[in-house]
Amino acid sequence: MEHLLNASDLDVDTATLILDTAQAMSDAMTGREVRKLPTLRGRTVVNLFYEDSTRTRVSFETAAKRLSADVVNFSAKGSSVSKGESLKDTALTLQAMGADAVVIRHSSSGAAHRLTQWLDGSVINAGDGTHEHPTQALLDAFTIRQRLGRVNGLRVAIVGDVLHSRVARSNIALLSTFGAHVTLVAPPTLLPVGIDGWPVDVSYDLDATIATSDVVMMLRVQRERMGDSFFPSIREYSRRYGLDGARMRALPDEAIVMHPGPMIRGMEIAADVADSPRSVIVEQVANGVFVRMAVLYLLLSGEKGSGI
Repeated sequence: MEHLLNASDLDVDTATLILDTAQAMSDAMTGREVRKLPTLRGRTVVNLFYEDSTRTRVSFETAAKRLSADVVNFSAKGSSVSKGESLKDTALTLQAMGADAVVIRHSSSGAAHRLTQWLDGSVINAGDGTHEHPTQALLDAFTIRQRLGRVNGLRVAIVGDVLHSRVARSNIALLSTFGAHVTLVAPPTLLPVGIDGWPVDVSYDLDATIATSDVVMMLRVQRERMGDSFFPSIREYSRRYGLDGARMRALPDEAIVMHPGPMIRGMEIAADVADSPRSVIVEQVANGVFVRMAVLYLLLSGEKGSGI
């Protein structure tokens, strides 16, 4: 594996290797007074973010530093990008500075793939437009496996703004690869065109779906990507597709609730649900560091599949 661009590129063996390595990273950190490993000492990781981010950027930065890599955080705001510099020229600048890996988030689908044509180092897609966000899917699968012991055979409901969600696309690909049964729950206006060819079922009834779901993954309504009205009102959306306390109580006993963040409390998810014992939202954030440590380790250590 030279780059990580799409969750759909991962087969079961590669994805399982990443999750197993993430578990090894978690185990290696447990009980350490100094939470660092020397694995990537002397390597340089660049976080190249053209879109605002908190969780993903900080998670990658923390992951790289825990592996003793040097980290450069590059934001489009306040850089030469704001003066009109192209992605290619920015990439060539990073190449000249000796970047071993570039973590990129960009508003354009396919930006991460384009970057691989200009860089010798590894490229990790941290979200490109509405296309994919593979490390989010990996950390979600890791969290599911950690809580429920497996992914294969589980029933996963992905609820909300699927149309604009790169998280949904990556999760559909990866969870299906692992053998989970995925159902998308959303109003028709928030489902992509051509969904008939996807390995999913579709439902417009949240109440009917959650009663048999092992995992309910809520999605943020991405109003910043919406040019038109996709639903009558926030109140109407929340009434039909929001996860509140009553709906949470209708879940099977062992079912868990997930959200990639940031959450809009009171819209797609109620505060008492987000803070309940069923919620693994905080665990997702913590696990994201270990998964991204695993990805960086496997890409940059030169010891693919070896022990830590």
